[in-house]
Amino acid sequence: MTTSPVSPQAVATHSSAPLKIGEQHPQLFAVIRDKLRERILSGEFTPGDRLVEGRLSEEMGVSRIPVREALRALAAEGLVTIEPRRGASVSVLSDAVAYDMVEVRATLEGLNAKLAAQRRDAKTVERLQAFLREGTEAARSEQLDKFLALNSQFHEMLATIGGNMVLTDLMRSLRDRTALLFAPSNMHRAKANWDEHSQILNAVIAGNGDLAALLASQHVHNAAKAYTEAQQQHAANG
Repeated sequence: MTTSPVSPQAVATHSSAPLKIGEQHPQLFAVIRDKLRERILSGEFTPGDRLVEGRLSEEMGVSRIPVREALRALAAEGLVTIEPRRGASVSVLSDAVAYDMVEVRATLEGLNAKLAAQRRDAKTVERLQAFLREGTEAARSEQLDKFLALNSQFHEMLATIGGNMVLTDLMRSLRDRTALLFAPSNMHRAKANWDEHSQILNAVIAGNGDLAALLASQHVHNAAKAYTEAQQQHAANG
C-alpha cells in the first residue's frame, strides 16, 4: 500500500492553523499582568484598592483564569497582596518597610550609576548625550508625557550600561515595589526628576563614578522625601 506525498500547500495550511486557546494562554496572561502593573504604577489603582477578578475579567474581555494568574505574578513582585476570603488588593507598605526599601534602593541605584560611569565607552557616551539633549528639549517645551517616558527609561538605560544582570534584576523588582510609594508624586516631580537624572547622566558621561553614585542615591532619597511630604499634606487636609 502506498501513501501519497503531502503537498507543500497542505503543510502550509496545517502550520498556519490558528493557535488553540491553551497555546495563546501564556501570552494573554503576560499581557494582563503587564497592563495591571502599568495601572498600579501609574497610580490608577492606589494602595489598598481591591482588585476583583470578576470585574477585571469583564473589563478586559477575558476569563478569570489569566486574570488570577496575573494577580499571583504581581503578588510575587510585591505589588499585590492576596488574602484568603478577601481576594487581591494593591499592596500597602508600612512606614518601616517603605523606609527599608528606600535605603536598599538608594544603595543599589548608587552602585548602578557608578558601574555605568566606569564601564561607559565612546558609543555609550554618544547615546547618553543624545538622551540628555532629548530630555532637555522636553523640559524646555514642557512636554510632560515626554518627561515621564524619559524618566522611566533612564534607570533601564543605566542598568544596560552598568552591565550587571544580577543588580539589574534586583533593582527592577525593587523599583516596581518602591513605585507604589513614588507613583503619586512622580507627576508633580517630573521636572525635578529630570533635573536630577540629567545631573547623574552628566556624571556618568564624565566618568565620575563616585559623583554618579552620590547623585543617584540622593535622587532616591529626594523622591522618598517628596512622598513623605505628600502623605503629611494629605493627612493635614483630611
